[in-house]
Amino acid sequence: MLVKCPHCQKFNRLPTERLSEKPNCGACKSSLLAGPIEADQASFQEILRTSKLPVIVDFWAPWCGPCKMFAPTFQASAIKHGEKILHVKLDTEANPAIGQQYNIRSIPTLAIFKNGSEVERISGALPPAQLEQLISKII
Repeated sequence: MLVKCPHCQKFNRLPTERLSEKPNCGACKSSLLAGPIEADQASFQEILRTSKLPVIVDFWAPWCGPCKMFAPTFQASAIKHGEKILHVKLDTEANPAIGQQYNIRSIPTLAIFKNGSEVERISGALPPAQLEQLISKII
């Protein structure tokens, strides 16, 4: 899969099984997990299947106002906790089959997965303190 470096914006080819190994950017050597991973139809299931770390998924859409307001909170959480829990963003507009598969009825919706199975779900844009509580409960 291709992962965009959150620091220098260069794309890095990264096998999904290496996501749990704290990978660094080939260009700037910064952590590739210090920001959300943008998943698509092809990479989403692979991330869930191969990740040894818990995965928090932000199901969102570009036209959604609350999703846009929540994005900086999710980004800050990824910077803070990126090496303990994978932060993944999935655009439900571009990937409707995944939204249907996981029965996403409102956005933003956060789903937490461990070992490929969903363990928790919360709908709505969370304030930073509430997201922090959720993540501290998982890691």
